[in-house]
Amino acid sequence: MAGRPSTERPTLADVARAAGVSTGTASKALNGRLDIAEDTRARVLEAVAALGYRPTTAQWEPPRTRTIAAVTDVVDSPYVSNVLQGLLAAAMTAQTDVLVRLAPDRAVRATKAAAQAWVSEQKESGVVGIVGITLSRPNAVLQAARKVGMPFVMIDPVDVDDPRTVSVGSANWAGARTATEHLLELGHRRIGWIGGPAASAAARERFHGYRAALDSAGISLDRTLVRSDPFSIETGLVHGCELLALPAAPTGIVAGDDEIAVGVIAAARELGVPVPGRLSVVGFDDTPQAAWTTPQLTSVHQPLAGMGRMAVETVLAMADGVEPASRHVQLATSLTVRDSTAPPAAVAGTGPARR
Repeated sequence: MAGRPSTERPTLADVARAAGVSTGTASKALNGRLDIAEDTRARVLEAVAALGYRPTTAQWEPPRTRTIAAVTDVVDSPYVSNVLQGLLAAAMTAQTDVLVRLAPDRAVRATKAAAQAWVSEQKESGVVGIVGITLSRPNAVLQAARKVGMPFVMIDPVDVDDPRTVSVGSANWAGARTATEHLLELGHRRIGWIGGPAASAAARERFHGYRAALDSAGISLDRTLVRSDPFSIETGLVHGCELLALPAAPTGIVAGDDEIAVGVIAAARELGVPVPGRLSVVGFDDTPQAAWTTPQLTSVHQPLAGMGRMAVETVLAMADGVEPASRHVQLATSLTVRDSTAPPAAVAGTGPARR
């Protein structure tokens, strides 16, 4: 640096060289980016002071805030609102704006031309990455994003058959197995399953966790106790009534999410089946809704806000050219035990609960 002519203006490359970092890293440090280690930022600023570096523009411009799009089919579900809470918090920390958008019509986004037009629209509006929250039938959109180099991260993907898709979710298999094992440990042996749609990877993983717990307990899967439909209260209500009307009704039901579980409890109330007196119910997600039910719902806790945070961190890293260490991230689940589960009671007219 000492041999440099005093009339020659130092460049950003000179700063990077003096700090021992890449030009891109030096630029990030000077623009206030939060994905830079503090010691690295300090070295860059020291080099700036030592060299007398000034931006090439006449006036220092504040760093531009980046923008990502959060896209979903629905926004009025406790699941989505909790994911968005974490996503927005992480975006604020990263000085990133978030556009929350409803996805294009399913029939429209299934076509390549429409998907490409939609992705191009996002890019032209300044979006640097997209987070899809339980977005159904996204393949054409994912392909269009890949074609133009737009980072795309899915949270709990649905209908995705491309192994290159980057996704964030929870340990669905382990969570459902834990829920089923909880009922088994209470003494239940006739345990029903009401899950989400077969197209949902999360729903399939949860069903396999339920089945694995039964297998480990030496209990054969009874297909008459298995139902699947959209994640909704109505699904729980309809299929809950069906299962409870069986000649040998289940004493416990594992639901694919909290909304289904709420519907099951409503079905039990409608049929005069006390919960947990004659029916134990376990949900999945542990949304705030779980604590509002009567009785309060035992549910598998998945870190919904954490999934939102992870998706933001991943999509921003991808926008910076950093490939994720894993394309399929799963965060740990745990079981929150409340009042909707108990040991099976003797059922009037049928003798003691089967063990």
